[in-house]
Amino acid sequence: MDVGLFDFDLPEDRIALRPASPRDAARLLVVRPDAVKLFEDRGIRDLVSLLEPGDALVLNDTRVIPSRLYGRRARGETSARVEIMLHKREAQDRWLAFARPAKKLALGETIVFENALEGAACELGRLQAEVVAKADGGEVELRFALSGPHLDEAIARLGELPLPPYIAGKRATDAADASDYQTMHARTDGAVAAPTAGLHFTPELVAALEARGVTRHLVTLHVGAGTFLPVKADDTDDHRMHAEWGSVSPPTASALNAVRARGGRIVAVGTTSLRLLESATGEDGVIAPFSGDTAIFITPGYRFRAVDLLLTNFHLPRSTLFMLVSAFCGLDVMKRAYAHAIAGGYRFYSYGDGSLLHRAEPDQSRL
Repeated sequence: MDVGLFDFDLPEDRIALRPASPRDAARLLVVRPDAVKLFEDRGIRDLVSLLEPGDALVLNDTRVIPSRLYGRRARGETSARVEIMLHKREAQDRWLAFARPAKKLALGETIVFENALEGAACELGRLQAEVVAKADGGEVELRFALSGPHLDEAIARLGELPLPPYIAGKRATDAADASDYQTMHARTDGAVAAPTAGLHFTPELVAALEARGVTRHLVTLHVGAGTFLPVKADDTDDHRMHAEWGSVSPPTASALNAVRARGGRIVAVGTTSLRLLESATGEDGVIAPFSGDTAIFITPGYRFRAVDLLLTNFHLPRSTLFMLVSAFCGLDVMKRAYAHAIAGGYRFYSYGDGSLLHRAEPDQSRL
């Protein structure tokens, strides 16, 4: 498909730089593609009445790590600053990352990362990595001098929380982001971006949903930095998705299959949960245990097998995520939904408001 079909204009003042406070005070646009009333303006707290007893929420429990690192590469007597954005762990001592600038990095070259507060004089405040591979788009593979938990500790000490570029370009990361950019369900370290639909949940909202008879189920998908990359190809067939690691446990798969057998609906909280569930589900609609990489790319025409409703934020134009929601509800419906949200003052992107999308009938999702 022509990537230009997924473009739209968004005023700069619609980009949220801080989350709603409290989290569940955000607005919620309900989209029902097959209903007479296409859109309904509600709030996140209205999930309690919008969902039915027996429905199942599926949330991503990944936790964001401080994956932006600053270092220097040394070549002879010259030294140059390098910014590294980790995006996928390949081994106990290896990460795939995006480097800036990447062109001048050479295979075999060493990057030294330092603690900005302690400086180079403190050996404990340093971390070294060798460039062992390079790919297109500024991607490199780094082999670190440390491994396993020792590497994790060093990254936690030296790294910076990786706010999305549309926020980081407008303000500095601060102490509030350390909690604001983690969901209440975050428990498994490994993401370099938050599963932002999960940011709307509070203990109070969760308790109300449980009292309503809505169950919660956790899966893990470590969101990679590739989620921020624009689609540079002119046709969706030419776009390469970056793989992300995910896991659906056997008990979770069994519980979700039981929900569907009883007539309950599967409600994916975020595109990450949806992509993982679709990766784990067979043509027969049965969700299987899953552990491994997924690079699933969902565009209009895709036949959904696992998910009935999607709770998600508002996404960037020409992004793979806007393509996904267009597949879920129909391109025309989502363009009209986003026009409605922009006109109505909804807040966009990671810290913005949410939408509750009902899956369109297959013939409608092709529009």
